[in-house]
Order: sequence, then structure tokens, then C-alpha cells
Amino acid sequence: MKGNSHSTIRAIRGPITLITIGVLFALNNFTRYSFDQTWPVILIVFGLLSLLRRGTQPAAGPASAPGTPPPYGYPAPGGYSRSPYAGGPATTPGAPPKSGDPGAPPGGSV
Repeated sequence: MKGNSHSTIRAIRGPITLITIGVLFALNNFTRYSFDQTWPVILIVFGLLSLLRRGTQPAAGPASAPGTPPPYGYPAPGGYSRSPYAGGPATTPGAPPKSGDPGAPPGGSV
């Protein structure tokens, strides 16, 4: 029910609002309370429905410390198994190319 309660709150928001307005008009017609005395009830109902909706939303997750970048899911340095170029050798970003690699200087050493 936890995953479905957010959609349930959204589904009942309209009908609850209409029922509330209907009750307020009935109070206006059949009791001594007029609509100008009872309209704040609509605001209270909207506020309660908003609280219910927020209570059913999933948590945002742990907050990161100020100044730390958010995690992006990039592989750790040295974690690449192949070059992004077709047929290229395995490389590590920032590492000098080895002799014999297509990106190596022609002298064989760096």
C-alpha cells in the first residue's frame, strides 16, 4: 500500500473537495451557518490533503555535505576496461600511453 498511497491521495482529492463544498452549501441552506462563515473549512481540507500527499511521497535520500559534488555514477579512475574508440587498447584516463599503443609517440618512450 505504501507505493500506491500517493496515487490514492491524488485520486480522492477532487471528490473530497466536492463533498466539502457540498456540505458547506448544505450548511448554508439548512442551518444558521452561512457560507461566508464556513469557507475556511475548504482551506483546511486542502491543507490536510497536501499534508497527506507529502507524507506519502518517498524520501529524497541522504543529503550530501555542503561543497561535495553529487554522485554521478561514473566509473572510478582506472576502472575502464576498453578505450571508447573502436579496436583501441585498454587505457586509463590520464595515464601516459605505452609504447606500441596507437596513441604512443613514435620513439617508443615518453
